[in-house]
Amino acid sequence: MSKAFTKETDAEDPTDVVEALDALPAGAKNYITPPGLKRLQDELRHLRNVERPKVVEVVSWAAGNGDRSENGDYIYGKKRLREIDRRCEFLRKRLEIAQVVDPRQQQGLDRVFFGATVTYRDAGGSTHTIRIVGADEVADTPEAVSWISPIARALHKARAGDRVEVHTPRGIEAIQVVKISYQQPV
Repeated sequence: MSKAFTKETDAEDPTDVVEALDALPAGAKNYITPPGLKRLQDELRHLRNVERPKVVEVVSWAAGNGDRSENGDYIYGKKRLREIDRRCEFLRKRLEIAQVVDPRQQQGLDRVFFGATVTYRDAGGSTHTIRIVGADEVADTPEAVSWISPIARALHKARAGDRVEVHTPRGIEAIQVVKISYQQPV
């Protein structure tokens, strides 16, 4: 069969990648801190203005070399262009629904809300510190957790000294809030 009538496929369906990255519940707002918003905007700008033009140049050069069926630069370049375009579309959609929340401007600083840095003690007596941030920011720092995570939802509106129950894969765990602060986002 002629290559003209076959479809190039990747190992994974491109829509699966976007859906896997889309961790927000349907209809939920995309809460994000100002630095998180800037990082998403910078990534989108970099992909559009730096990465994509470089890859387009390589693909154009490779296409001019003749047979494309065994041209690694062409095949890889086209695949990379699809990845860049998918990521740009994802970022564009996330930025459209982004609602910036500055943790320093929160009301009721004695309670846990978006942007709070919370120190808590688990049932074993160990203390842990987490920072509640947007779903797109959790990879930025090790202590960051999404505002839609089970622990963030359990801590929502808690005060220092409160005991809350967190639903985990291992069952229900009781934790006690030790300290709440609203630090400058990084």
